[in-house]
Amino acid sequence: MDAITAHRSSALLTDRYELTMLQAALRSGAAHRRSVFEVFTRRLPNGRRYGVLAGTGRVLDAVENFRFTTPQLDWLADQQVVDDDTLRYLADYRFTGDVHGYPEGEVYFPGSPLLTVEGSFAEAVILETVILSILNFDSAIAAAASRMTAAAGDRPVIEMGARRAHEQAAVAAARAAYLAGFAATSDLEAGFTYGIPTTGTAAHAFTLLHDSEKDAFTAQIESMGRATTLLVDTYDLAEAVRTAVEVAGPDLGAVRIDSGDLTLLAHRVRRQLDELGATGTRIIVTSDLDEYAIAALAAAPVDGYGVGTSLVTGSGHPTCAMVYKLVARESAPGGELVPVAKRSAGGKTSVGGRKWAARRPDADGVAEAEVVGTGPVPAELEPHLLHVPLIRAGEVVGREPLDAARERHRRARATLPLSATQLSRGEPVIGTERHTG
Repeated sequence: MDAITAHRSSALLTDRYELTMLQAALRSGAAHRRSVFEVFTRRLPNGRRYGVLAGTGRVLDAVENFRFTTPQLDWLADQQVVDDDTLRYLADYRFTGDVHGYPEGEVYFPGSPLLTVEGSFAEAVILETVILSILNFDSAIAAAASRMTAAAGDRPVIEMGARRAHEQAAVAAARAAYLAGFAATSDLEAGFTYGIPTTGTAAHAFTLLHDSEKDAFTAQIESMGRATTLLVDTYDLAEAVRTAVEVAGPDLGAVRIDSGDLTLLAHRVRRQLDELGATGTRIIVTSDLDEYAIAALAAAPVDGYGVGTSLVTGSGHPTCAMVYKLVARESAPGGELVPVAKRSAGGKTSVGGRKWAARRPDADGVAEAEVVGTGPVPAELEPHLLHVPLIRAGEVVGREPLDAARERHRRARATLPLSATQLSRGEPVIGTERHTG
């Protein structure tokens, strides 16, 4: 468990109706019926070819920390949110059920059963909001980050969006971005909490502070060494590049361009650096980049990118529209599980039953379909099942290092058809097939 969540209750990160449903179910006697909830999304954001599951590790922390403290219970009582019987239930609340789902970093498609939560109705229903808030945000950021790193190819991308988001959302965004292939973050809390490499040198304010650009560059080099990155577009770009090499010598690590026509300026700066003998000095570009801008810079002599606003806002899609639906419940206390599903109009139907999922490959190992089913699993699909155990009888069993999820995403994206990483609008890169046993 990370340092932020180690001693923080997540129990009030929920909607009021979760607790009022609990109260009514306790009164009716249905609260202790064994139930199965499922997290899925009915569609991908417009134009996206695949989704990326992120936040699973944070969900495990949140479930583990879903404990009502005395001050929280006192507040619920004072606000008359629930009655005394419900307060007594909440005082002893511990999730004792099972959770399984797609492992973090995996890709997904419409209808993929991303997370399955099984336990009594009472203990599972009140986890809905916190689970969705984590998975919807983190997965939106990871999907945007995956598109950006795919567009960047072998060039590193740095996350630098902390000042454009809520302070804790920024930490979660840095985690999701790293999972999806970003090389580093500027956010120190994300580095401390999740072990993500951090990077950063100086802003325009540092140059403006000094009497001359040369004085600023000299101070930075003397403090950080020649491997540092100098910001060269505060005043005149060509003059700044000349001064940077004059101060640091040809071994200057990098220069950063933060404004203007980045393609044109990158070519000019590369030519100037080479003429000055700084052939190994890298060029880093920032300035409101997104996946489209990164793709447009593919032919430019750029060595790395810094992305902020577009990353922490999901590049136009800040949520994944994931939902948490009851798909099965006991027919009677101690009885068999029976499928249940919403049937209302308006595109919000769901499919009942506890599900399995497999990604069927073609003869070359490229994914060709997401198969989602109930009942027995066909033998030929068993090697390709996607679910893994995450919580068993209330104990977390699926926690893993962030680097494991990062590597999983790299492998999963590599198995998709090549069109998955195209930025042009299109449908999900593979279809979802239903299988009933």
